[in-house]
Amino acid sequence: MANYFDCAPSQINYVLTTRFPLERGYIIESRRGGGGSIRIIRIKHNEDDFISNILLAVGSSISKMKANALIETLLERKLINRREAGIMNAAMKDRALTFAGENRNRVRAEIIKSMLATLIKREA
Repeated sequence: MANYFDCAPSQINYVLTTRFPLERGYIIESRRGGGGSIRIIRIKHNEDDFISNILLAVGSSISKMKANALIETLLERKLINRREAGIMNAAMKDRALTFAGENRNRVRAEIIKSMLATLIKREA
């Protein structure tokens, strides 16, 4: 596997988690040892469950890059339309969060979580 991803064996988990992040709709499961294995699971398309999982994964802080990837995934899965994605991306920009200073990623996380919670309510 290390040869396939052109990395050191110790970097496999890092490479997998960066190429298949939760923001893009994947879960990585791995077991070490002689009978070890790695599973890459694509989260099913049940909208509320998917959004709820993402809500939990955002945590207390999120970078602009991860927020944009999350929004792109919502768009790809047709959970939002292009206009909504544009509005969400605009709210995630550093320029929109200049007032937050060093807390920018924490404020961004709260904003994206509020938007995700609204999506769940909208679908109900």
